[in-house]
Amino acid sequence: MPPPADIVKVAIEWPGANAQLIEMDQKRPLSSIIREVCDGWSLSGSEQFALRYADGPQLYITEQSRGDIKNGTILRLAISPARAARQLLERIQSHGIDARLEALKELAKLSADPTFAAEFINMEGIGTLARLVESGTHFGEMLAFTLTAFLELMDHGIVSWDLISLSFIKQIAGYVNQPMVDVSILQRSLAILESMVLNSHSLYHRVAQEITVGQLIGHLSNQEIQTYAIALINALFLKAPEDRRQEEYTNPLEQHLTEMASTLAQKHLRSIILNHVIRGNRPIKAEMAHQLYVLQVLTFNLLEERMMTKMDPNDQAQRDIIFELRRIAFDGDADPTGTEKRKAMYTKDYKMLGFTNHLNPAMDFTQTPPGMLALDNMLYLARVHQDTYIRIVLENSSREDKHECPFGRCAIELTRMLCEILQVGELPNEGCNDYHPMFFTHDRAWEEFFCVCIQLLNKTWKEMRATAEDFNKVMQVVREQITRALAMKPSSIDQLKNKLRGLSYTEILRLRQSERMSQDDFQSPPIIELRERIQPEILELIKQQRLNRLCEGSCFRKLGNRRRQEKFWFCRLSLNHKVLHYGDLEESPQGEVPFELLSDKIHVSDIKSVLTGKDCPHMKEKSALKQNKEVLELAFSVLYDPDETLNFVAPNKYEYCIWTDGLCALLGREMGSDLTRSDLDTLISMEMKLRLLDLENITIPEAPPPVPKEPSSYNFTYNYS
Repeated sequence: MPPPADIVKVAIEWPGANAQLIEMDQKRPLSSIIREVCDGWSLSGSEQFALRYADGPQLYITEQSRGDIKNGTILRLAISPARAARQLLERIQSHGIDARLEALKELAKLSADPTFAAEFINMEGIGTLARLVESGTHFGEMLAFTLTAFLELMDHGIVSWDLISLSFIKQIAGYVNQPMVDVSILQRSLAILESMVLNSHSLYHRVAQEITVGQLIGHLSNQEIQTYAIALINALFLKAPEDRRQEEYTNPLEQHLTEMASTLAQKHLRSIILNHVIRGNRPIKAEMAHQLYVLQVLTFNLLEERMMTKMDPNDQAQRDIIFELRRIAFDGDADPTGTEKRKAMYTKDYKMLGFTNHLNPAMDFTQTPPGMLALDNMLYLARVHQDTYIRIVLENSSREDKHECPFGRCAIELTRMLCEILQVGELPNEGCNDYHPMFFTHDRAWEEFFCVCIQLLNKTWKEMRATAEDFNKVMQVVREQITRALAMKPSSIDQLKNKLRGLSYTEILRLRQSERMSQDDFQSPPIIELRERIQPEILELIKQQRLNRLCEGSCFRKLGNRRRQEKFWFCRLSLNHKVLHYGDLEESPQGEVPFELLSDKIHVSDIKSVLTGKDCPHMKEKSALKQNKEVLELAFSVLYDPDETLNFVAPNKYEYCIWTDGLCALLGREMGSDLTRSDLDTLISMEMKLRLLDLENITIPEAPPPVPKEPSSYNFTYNYS
């Protein structure tokens, strides 16, 4: 007979003694169980002891967390959190250097435990650590452990960052500014400054006065700390006041955090990121990819003000920009004398420039988005790529067959489209790593991107032989060309041009046709019947593929406050599909993790259901802010007996679909992810094409007079050329 659901069998260790094997009744008070364990080893004062996990993070077990204990778990009897906090606080204030070092080392490890952290903080432990840092007498390992403990304790959110003193900030900033500081100290100092900026508006101003981008540039060449440095740059820029962000930070890649940077420094920072990070000799890890993505988003968000600014038709300085566009395009045409003649000539020129409002083109820029940003892009093209600009304008203004491409209208609509594609004005999404290397290869990457795309639009317009009535159709094709090219992650503007050259209008039509073949081309009754016959075996193939992937296993990231100190865990399905094995890892694995290293397990027969998204327990605790939207879409949970959950956040959408489909297949339920629907359509279409081609290639030999037979359900002719 299986044991009751409230009984878990565990082993409890104590140094120098044989382990106790007990059946822990989860209904009994924890203090009663600890007293019984202490009596087994003749230990007095059971209230001074507690239970901790022997493996992994070795967290303390409380009444609230005891439900996570599984059968076969190894626990350890330890001194209570309050007693441990009191002893460590006394030891880190002792005069013996060796004793203090060991105490700080142990404190750095224990501070990640929320139960211990609460006790240590209640004893004014954070103030003690802050004074040790402010004293400036700690160096090397001792300082590194002090900073680690401080950061771990603050990350629990028990104490407000606003209580941090100015002298502490100056001391931490000093470590960042010093030329020769240990890497571990730099990492923790940068992480502390980042947390200050992100968690306190008042501390942002203090940190910004102490740290400059110029001082952080030097750290970007060190691969051990470059992620921390970029994260601090992002944090400072993200929390900067709106007016300062727009006026001082015309580009986070180009600006000093407290004063305007020189042109040399601007280019130097971008060059450092490109050469030492993006093109460095190490692969870019997930956290660095995320920080590059955040930097990219914040950079493009600087365009939002211009994007949302309407043109003032009465502003002469703004009107002069339109005059400049006309002058560059039609420089050889001298202005006629007389107001009426000049006005008529300007109207004609503005029509040839492709503006919708020929009499007053300023009105074309009163809609937001894209507002004045479109005019900025047009002026950049006209000044920097003058030959290209003149060629596009004159080429279309000389046509009289109604196939001219209206440059002004196209440039405005293209700017709006690029803002949508690159999500200008949107906040970065937590967990997103979608950065584009090419935007780090040029000082004016946005403008150059526009220049490439306006040439693409002009080329596509000609390939489609479009007229004004086809404007929206052309823009749809151009959007598809751009999004497909960006998905290939070109490493430079030149490589983007090459990708776009391969995505002509003809190629887009071919791709569309190919994709339609897998969706809705086969709608005749015989084909539908054939599809229905094929579908079960294809679904079985997909199911086996999903289960095989679960057997290989996947690495998942534990949600925490600091991304750079990531903690990982691994989960995989047993080869007989009966048990889910999982366990914590020190770092992201390279390849398959053996079952022996995964200490925890769940029997598939105990699984009740699979929850996704906002229904997951670990997502109900999260805020509904935009930065958590992507995490919400990747979350799922396994609900198993007795009313316990194993919570996941997939590293990407593909892994999310693989795991949710595989778990549903294990439970005998329908696999309903977008990936399964896509795979099903693709594989069925491929199988149908093969079968149809086989039908076409059949050579029918001469035969005797036909014998009457039952009508075939495949009485059709299909020319698959």
